[in-house]
Amino acid sequence: MTTVLAAQDLRKSYRGGDGGTIEVLRGIELAVATGEFVAVTGESGSGKSTLLHQLGALDRPSSGTITLDGVSYDSLDADALAALRNRHIGFVFQFHHLLRDFSALENVAMPLLIGGASPAAARERARALLESVGLASRMTHLPAQLSGGEQQRAAVARALVTEPALLLADEPSGNLDEQNAEQLHGMFAGLARNFRTAVVVVTHNRALAGRADRILRLSEGVLAAATPAGLPEMTE
Repeated sequence: MTTVLAAQDLRKSYRGGDGGTIEVLRGIELAVATGEFVAVTGESGSGKSTLLHQLGALDRPSSGTITLDGVSYDSLDADALAALRNRHIGFVFQFHHLLRDFSALENVAMPLLIGGASPAAARERARALLESVGLASRMTHLPAQLSGGEQQRAAVARALVTEPALLLADEPSGNLDEQNAEQLHGMFAGLARNFRTAVVVVTHNRALAGRADRILRLSEGVLAAATPAGLPEMTE
């Protein structure tokens, strides 16, 4: 498999209130291949979201390198990083962040329209993705007319609409009831393979982590391999 995302000696630190330095990430090493689903677990406050922000080019690391499809984030200015995020990285968060005045179809098509695609092409691609996540009969509905699980599936479709090399998700099932969460977990299990993208999910949920090809645990700023059986009981 081809490595899509690579982080080497990734470090992130902040200045504490007492003037001291707080190290959140300490020499992270990570490689994720096309078609691979990686789950990152860890206690609250361990730096999981911080790591995701670095991988998604939402924040600059203190040191270290990140490359996506061979392109180093260090070589890109702010505008180029924004273009990278729009075209090559999909994001799914705990809250779906759908635009409430637009239909599911319009929400999913939006990234393509922003990127300059024609309305017809954007709608065709959005329609196909909504069908693939089980929302064929719901695509003209506004977010308020969709269940929580349907809203999150629409958010996943939106994240995939640009055919990103990398999909990042931060607690994607954290705001769902058990039934909707399980449906979403089942969908995530096939995303990497079905869409030929690299998927990295940060989660407290053992059931979701257990569906990943690989589980990593972030503790004291360092990533290490883990297994579902070895994970402590965690809550969202």
